[in-house]
Amino acid sequence: MFTNTTDQGGLKYPALLHLMQLASPALPVGAYAYSQGLEGAVNQGWVHDEESAADWIHGLLNHTLCRLDVPVLARLYNAWRSQDTPAVEYWSAFLHAGRESAELQCEDQQLGMALARLLGELGIAGAGTWGAHPCASFANLFAFAAARWTIPLPETAIGYLWAWVENQTTAAMKLIPLGQSAGQRLLSRAIEIIPAAVQRGLRIADDEIGAFAPGLALASARHETQYTRLFRS
Repeated sequence: MFTNTTDQGGLKYPALLHLMQLASPALPVGAYAYSQGLEGAVNQGWVHDEESAADWIHGLLNHTLCRLDVPVLARLYNAWRSQDTPAVEYWSAFLHAGRESAELQCEDQQLGMALARLLGELGIAGAGTWGAHPCASFANLFAFAAARWTIPLPETAIGYLWAWVENQTTAAMKLIPLGQSAGQRLLSRAIEIIPAAVQRGLRIADDEIGAFAPGLALASARHETQYTRLFRS
C-alpha cells in the first residue's frame, strides 16, 4: 500500500502517479490531433530543423505559457481547492480570451471538455458540468483534477508544461520531420527550462498576467485556411 508513502521530495505516491496519469500522452483527450500553431509555422518555413523547433517550442514555453497558462492554472487550482465557483468561471473566461486564434480557442475547449468527460467517467464529482462549457479548457480541468487528487500546485504546473512540451515535440517530429534522438534532445532541454518557468509563472501578479505572441497568432490564423493539414490546429 502506498497511501502514506512519500518519495524523497515529499510527494505522496498516489498524487505522483495521478500527475503522471494527467501528463501522459495516453490520456484520451485527443491532444495528439493538435499542433498549437506549429504546423502553420512549419508551413511558413519558420520551423524547419531541430534548432528552429527548439526556438519555437522553448520560446513559447518561456514567453507564453509561463506568463499566461501557469499563473491562470494556479488561480484555477486555488479556486477549485476553495470551491470558489465565481473565480473558476472568471479565470476560465480569462484564459479563453487569451488564446491567439479561433482554432486555438476551439482546441482548448475541445481538450477541456474531453478531460471533463473523462474525469466524470472516473467518478470525480463535479467534472461533468464542464463537458459542454463554452470556456472549458485543458488547464481548468487539469487544475480541477490536481486539486481533487491533492497534487501540490508546483508539481501540477510542472506536469502541465511537460504535457504541452511532449505534445509539441511529437508534432515537430512528425512535421519537420525529426528523428527520435532529436526529439529526446528537445525534451532534455525542456527539462532544464520548465522548473524556472514554473517558478516565474507562479510569482506573476493578477495585473501582470498575459502573453503577446504575434508569431503564434499568425501561424495559427494561417493554419485555419491552410490547404493541407495533418493537425486540427
